[in-house]
Amino acid sequence: MAFLPSAPTGFWDMRLTIFSRLIIAYCVIILLVTAVSVFAILKLHEFNAGTRHILSVDNRILEYEENLSRIILSQVRYEKKYVITRDPSFYDQVLSTRAEFHNDLSGVLAIVDTPAKRELVGRLKATYDKYQSLIEEEVQRLKARQPYPQKWYEREKEKVTDEILGQLETLEDYSRKDIYQRMKMLREGGNSARRFAVVMSGVAILFVIGTSFLITRSITRPLKLLMGQTKEISGGVFRCDLKISSPPEMAEVARAFNSMCDKLTAVDKMKSDFFSTMSHELRTPLTSIREGTSLLLEGIGGTTTEKQKKLLTIISAESDRLIGLVNSLLDLSKMEVGMMTYRIEPTPVAPLIAQTMSEIGPLAEAKRIHFEMKTDGVLPIVRADSERILQVLRNLIGNAVKFTPDGGTVTVSARPLDHGIEVSVMDTGPGIPCENLSTIFNKFQQGTGTGPHGAKGTGLGLAIAKHIILSHGGKIWAESGPGQGSVFLFVLPA
Repeated sequence: MAFLPSAPTGFWDMRLTIFSRLIIAYCVIILLVTAVSVFAILKLHEFNAGTRHILSVDNRILEYEENLSRIILSQVRYEKKYVITRDPSFYDQVLSTRAEFHNDLSGVLAIVDTPAKRELVGRLKATYDKYQSLIEEEVQRLKARQPYPQKWYEREKEKVTDEILGQLETLEDYSRKDIYQRMKMLREGGNSARRFAVVMSGVAILFVIGTSFLITRSITRPLKLLMGQTKEISGGVFRCDLKISSPPEMAEVARAFNSMCDKLTAVDKMKSDFFSTMSHELRTPLTSIREGTSLLLEGIGGTTTEKQKKLLTIISAESDRLIGLVNSLLDLSKMEVGMMTYRIEPTPVAPLIAQTMSEIGPLAEAKRIHFEMKTDGVLPIVRADSERILQVLRNLIGNAVKFTPDGGTVTVSARPLDHGIEVSVMDTGPGIPCENLSTIFNKFQQGTGTGPHGAKGTGLGLAIAKHIILSHGGKIWAESGPGQGSVFLFVLPA
């Protein structure tokens, strides 16, 4: 695929840079729109000034008003709770809200922009101080355990509180009226600016269309070529033969693109070499270690003591675990780079669940776990790779049995959804902290379950399960809480 420029047929076919072409075109455009720009700048300055005033003064006053209303209502609640319970913590809340109220009131006083608002805020401060004096008087009487006219104080405080709320509402009305007036002025100015700009912009647009057509025509052909080869790269075809000679910037892009292709080819080879190394250089010696250990345990190499057998058994188990880890890493690496192949075909899910429960049944029986399967209605057939879905089910159900204490319950449920099926695995284990629910599907992340099985695993099973479900167009998640057991769910489209 190569771009061979045609012979020059006009001004725009010359090998000018994109920058030069744009400069020539926009210099002419600037001459046409200068008048519009100057007029628009003046109008925008007025608009920005009005907008800034609305945002920095009127809107902030409204925010302060809403916050002050919330604070005074909160203080009333804390004050009433203190009068009833005489709990010092409620009085501390009263003092805290008082400080918050004074802070916001000072903020309002600093930005009010009219004498009426300033006078209203002054009256609001005086009314609030009166309310605070009533609270202090009542608190002193309560602390001194003196009899006092409680009903009278309640009425007075309620009256003062209503007055404060009324003053805040008045402040809100003032601010909303100011906002309306400023918005009206801005709208009228905007209308006049728009009429003038439309006329001048029409002339500029005609010129822009003509010059834009000439400019874009000279660069769209190499861009299309670049897009086509980019799609080939996304499909895994790394061809480094992109040839573009004009404009000069696109020629530089072509050279960088070809260099990128070379590096991607190298990276692709490194990736293949890595998979080969993992497959042969790690898995093969580990298998040899496992088989050699098995032979020693069978007595092929001579008589072994009980202590040696115990050590060999540990080595064999750890070899199996490392082989499983290598296999999991290989699978996860393939999934992450999109190299995992799936045999998608119509698949019933219920038999896969039954098969997995049959495989894990002995472990559940050994722990005296109540193991059951529930289906709701007729389950649809899904298009899936049955072996990969079995891998997901083995991981989820195996985890449920592993983390469920002896005598617990593990329930596997399946139900139809709109255009799909939902499978859930519920256990009565220790549960998962809420803060871990968003990370347990990351690789090398494990749950924090307790008990003899709580710390075992590689932290790859859930990550692999997530990749498998997402590759099938589904979704997977967990619901849990400490001491509440866990529910792992996934959805597959039908």
